[in-house]
Formats: sequence, C-alpha cells, structure tokens
Amino acid sequence: MKIVGLTGGIGSGKTTVAKMFSELGVPVYNSDKEAKKLMQSSKKVREGIINLFGPNAYQGKKLNKTYISSKVFKDTQLLQKLNAIVHPAVREDFLNWASELKNPYVIQETALIFENRMQDFYDVTILVTAPQAIRLERVMLRDDASEEKIQDRMKHQLDDSEKIGMADFIIENLDLQKTAQKVEAINRALLDNS
Repeated sequence: MKIVGLTGGIGSGKTTVAKMFSELGVPVYNSDKEAKKLMQSSKKVREGIINLFGPNAYQGKKLNKTYISSKVFKDTQLLQKLNAIVHPAVREDFLNWASELKNPYVIQETALIFENRMQDFYDVTILVTAPQAIRLERVMLRDDASEEKIQDRMKHQLDDSEKIGMADFIIENLDLQKTAQKVEAINRALLDNS
C-alpha cells in the first residue's frame, strides 16, 4: 500500500481536494482534525502541552485554542516545541489507522509536509496551490479571522514556489471542475502504479 501525503498552504483547498479523493473511495486521514482529538484524548500529548504552556493550556478538559494560538503564532520556537509534541503522536495514530486498511493507497492530509521535512515519510506527495490573495480571502471568510492573524499563520508556511519543486503532483485549486479532473487523473495514475 502506498502512503500519499496531501499538503498545501492555509486556504489552498486541501480539505476540498481530500473530500474529492474520499468520494473516489480513497481513505483519507485528516491530520488537523485528528491532532485536535489527540490534544484532548491523549494523556501524553496533554501533559506535554501543559508542561509547555502551563495550566492555562486547558480550560477544564478542553484545549484552550485561543490562548495557545496567541502564543505560538508570534513565537516560532514555541510553535516548533508544540509540533514536536503533537506531530509524533499524529504520525503514530496515522500509521495505526493505515495498518488496518487494504487499499492500494491511503492519503494523509497534513499542512506542513515540506516545512517539517517530512516528505520522506511518503511514497508520493500532492501539493494543492492557489494564489496567496485568494487563499487569504478564503480563510478570512471561513474562519472569520483578521488578515493579520492569517498572515501570522502563513509566515510559518513555505511559499508555493518553494514547494512545487518538491511535490510529485500539483493541483492548482481555482476552478472546482478542473480540480476534480486533476484529482481523477492523479487517482488513475496512483492506481496504475500500485
């Protein structure tokens, strides 16, 4: 079974593309969603986060996302320390999930493959791109967030121009019909080579 990494900058449309693969019958693991679950349910992850951020990291049993976001998106080192706690737990969870499946390939949807030099974990990588202005607009609408907050998050991601040379497949996500056609073509290529 091939392990495929699906990535792209914030607002590029990774989740839209992941849903298209899912509709073709491909199992997709959403790292962001699963990371949030693990930050709630994993005792080890929870303890690591409390050790890093202090008792304000959680409100009762719930992760205090606002508090943590306000810290990490202004401090690269703190973000790296948080990622060092969460990413290995997500990777282990993903591998356990994938080991239960018998498909020709599975997809791990994850934002920072190239930023974290994780491309060697995957047999194939797919990069979803869109112009920065469009990505900014999408995220402002989706998250009801300020331009400044989104720019802070974007600063922690490589520019598409740097990632394009590292990816096996590129999907420019501007027109949903063309995106769906590209997804179908990549699916066929992956099935033909499995």
